[in-house]
Amino acid sequence: MRAIQVVTTTGPADLEVRDIPEPVPGPDDVLVEVHSVGVSFPDLLLSRGEYQMKPEPPFSLGVDFAGVVVSGPGFEPGDRVAGVGGWGGAAELVASPATSTFALPDSITFDEGAALPMNYLTAQFALAERGSLKAGETVLVHGAAGGVGTATIQVARGYGARTIAVVSTEEKAAVARAAGADEVVMLDGFKDAVKELTGGAGVDVVMDVVGGAVFMDSLRSLAPQGRLLVVGFAGGQGIPEVKVNRLLLNNVDVRGVGWGAYAMTRPGYMTQQWRELEPMMASGVLKPLVGATYAIDEFGQALVDMDARRTLGKSVVRLR
Repeated sequence: MRAIQVVTTTGPADLEVRDIPEPVPGPDDVLVEVHSVGVSFPDLLLSRGEYQMKPEPPFSLGVDFAGVVVSGPGFEPGDRVAGVGGWGGAAELVASPATSTFALPDSITFDEGAALPMNYLTAQFALAERGSLKAGETVLVHGAAGGVGTATIQVARGYGARTIAVVSTEEKAAVARAAGADEVVMLDGFKDAVKELTGGAGVDVVMDVVGGAVFMDSLRSLAPQGRLLVVGFAGGQGIPEVKVNRLLLNNVDVRGVGWGAYAMTRPGYMTQQWRELEPMMASGVLKPLVGATYAIDEFGQALVDMDARRTLGKSVVRLR
């Protein structure tokens, strides 16, 4: 079978499509015929040997995927599923643990299914588990046209929250609106725009996947008892620091969001998360925005495009 592999950790340009042996599933694994694979930031780091998990090359990329069940516990052959793991999903057949394999509704395509697991489970974990989000609260979403950003907009709306999207271009503003954002503001001057939109009250939750220079203005945008969720540093401007007296004076929190480290050590947790999202899928509020699609031999280019911040929504590689 074909798989997209890291042979040497020298970056996305050196990925190879190789023929490798088919996986042998264990008793708790679901064997899946993969149709679509999501393109994720961990894939980029893995291709460079910069991820916290460091599998020995050669290994297959692919964090999240969607396809059809061949065999395995809890499913019938032919069932449509999505799955997630540390790597290895970018292959024509995958042995995926049943605890991280989920039934895919007929209303969700394979491309959309491959855009679901990591981003939407991250958003659900961030907002519900770490952010203690309540209906009627307001969420400010940085990087709102990206995969995690669009997922956050939709999950927040699924919980009954108001969303304000922060974007850098009008093209990205259109994507955020398509995802369901209630308001959209430009990155330049977002703090003042948020103040105006909230009548000076501030927002209850900030979802920050960017870090860097936006961090302090995000902190200043919080309402009393607001929560700033640190998800990543996609802006590439370094890791910000905070003076804790500001937290004390304003009664606000800065909370880390490490979904993978939390969920992957708690069997059954991801299934619980997926069940939380299923009513949102059924209602239509949760509908992944798929951006560019690529052929199997274009996975490296997909990562280059993502690294250059040329992507909108979630990029997907089609294996079938």
